[in-house]
Amino acid sequence: MTDNRNTILAVILSGLVLLGWQYFYNVPQMEKQRALQQAQSELIKPTPDAGATATPQNGTAPAPSANAPAANQPASTAIVSRDAAIAASPRVKIETPRLTGSISLKGGRIDDLSLVQFRETVDPASPAIILYSPSGTAEPYYAEFGWVATNNSGVKAPDQNTLWQQEGTNSLAPNSPVTLKYDNGDGLTFRRTIAIDDRYLFTIRDDVTNVGNAPVTLYPFALISRHGTPKVSGYYILHEGLIGYLGDQGLQEYPYKKIDDAKNVSFKVTNGWLGITDKYWASALLPDTTAQLQARMSSNLVGTVRTYQTDYLQDAQTIAIGGTGSANARLFAGAKEASVVGINFPIGGLGGYNRQLDLNHFDLLIDWGWFYFITKPMFLALDFFYHLVGNFGIAILLVTVLVKLLFFPLANKSYASMAKMKSVQPQLAALKERYPDDKMKQQQEMMEIYKKEKINPIAGCLPVALQIPVFFSLYKVLFVTIEMRHAPFYGWIKDLSSPDPTNLFNLFGLFSFDPTQLPLFGHYLALGVWPIIMGITMWFQFKLNPTPPDPTQKMIFSWMPVIFTFMLAGFPAGLVIYWAWNNLLSVLQQGFIMHRNGVKVELFDNLKTTFASKKAESKT
Repeated sequence: MTDNRNTILAVILSGLVLLGWQYFYNVPQMEKQRALQQAQSELIKPTPDAGATATPQNGTAPAPSANAPAANQPASTAIVSRDAAIAASPRVKIETPRLTGSISLKGGRIDDLSLVQFRETVDPASPAIILYSPSGTAEPYYAEFGWVATNNSGVKAPDQNTLWQQEGTNSLAPNSPVTLKYDNGDGLTFRRTIAIDDRYLFTIRDDVTNVGNAPVTLYPFALISRHGTPKVSGYYILHEGLIGYLGDQGLQEYPYKKIDDAKNVSFKVTNGWLGITDKYWASALLPDTTAQLQARMSSNLVGTVRTYQTDYLQDAQTIAIGGTGSANARLFAGAKEASVVGINFPIGGLGGYNRQLDLNHFDLLIDWGWFYFITKPMFLALDFFYHLVGNFGIAILLVTVLVKLLFFPLANKSYASMAKMKSVQPQLAALKERYPDDKMKQQQEMMEIYKKEKINPIAGCLPVALQIPVFFSLYKVLFVTIEMRHAPFYGWIKDLSSPDPTNLFNLFGLFSFDPTQLPLFGHYLALGVWPIIMGITMWFQFKLNPTPPDPTQKMIFSWMPVIFTFMLAGFPAGLVIYWAWNNLLSVLQQGFIMHRNGVKVELFDNLKTTFASKKAESKT
């Protein structure tokens, strides 16, 4: 009887514990999570109007990043000019050495930014690059910060229609922050202090003071919103779209098509950042590294226009009567300069914001690719020599020499083997005469000669193979780093990151038409001076090597310089200059090694033989 009573008592006590845990812990946690999800859902409220910005009704949930008009306003899809949109609301001017623009007092958005040090073309008088534009324009792009309340709280927080008042300083500049103020009339006073450095970093502090008659609960938020699908380069080696490094979940990259399919991806993280990146420019939210974030990347179809957004909510703050709540945020909006963004590299490297703010791999905002362990050293070497000589083209030439020195021992073995191969050409010719109809026997005897003389028959491929990782890393650096954009060389090369602008098929500008615009085959008619120089140097290099005994190999090696000339014609000029210079150094190095090994350098003899055979063929 006692055992039964103890068992029943244990069951009752266990039930009481479970009920207590459910009531005092599980239910509050579920309510907290539900409130968090509801608050985050208020960041996007798509409606049929893609052109206007969200404006929630007073007393309802604010929608800081929605793309819908107010319920009491007619929808409007009219697109206005950027200048008209900027002039439509009072603004605080932004003026730094690298950025100009303004903050809209209506909504408190940072929605007008231009990068004054970067131009649309190589012409310094061309327009500056525009990064942000207000809602209502053809390509709205902006950042927004503040507080959001849940739908049923009745708290009136600032939204995109709120008209803030400016306090103090007239314009935002380095060492000259601005403060905006908004009183909601219900006991809450909001203040926003915005500071900027001399590069691309905004620091935002939001404070709210409660002198009302009840505590309020608000969630700090930050977002970047972009309306319309941007034009992208379309190269698989470059990521353009939504990006973030989200704590333990690592690098997250969502191209526009991928996020269109996913619609919405959420992350609960600490020590993360997220934003939207283009090839050379980016905008990223950089919260405190210790902040708990409910982060999200999303794509929403509003009418016929796609809206892309990265945002986060921090943990809710309950502001007591007479109390104050505060939230800090940071925004990077500018050019992806390596010295500014930062490079994580074991030896040397550039710190930038990555190190200065102790961020989590912010250097990956620049798409160094999977082979970053090659790409980053290549950039660091180019950057080092650039600061010595002041020209990236010369830096490429110097780095090429450095690479040749690094691979000198391997290349020496390769060229020495090729020199020995040239010295045994008479023996190989004798084999053909001895076994004219027995190809198998020729091959066996040939391999015996190679073994005896310690010749590697594929040694000629090694110098080209060694170039592949260097070629790829230089291509990546030229393609993705803004330092190479519009970097001039000498003469007609005004931009090392673009193809040689000259063209053989209009006699290098003698005729005023662009052959590449011809239908069907125009793409193949891009052949400038530097690609031709590169092809000639490659031809010289192949003529320095022994003629392959196999007719198929001989034909391949004969046509390879021509194929490479046309193939590389559309590549960045800096890459073609590297290849031409590398070929020339290889010819000099190989000639020296052949001479040292007692093998006659027959470059000019081979050239004479080639032209003589061509002349004989034309006569027949």
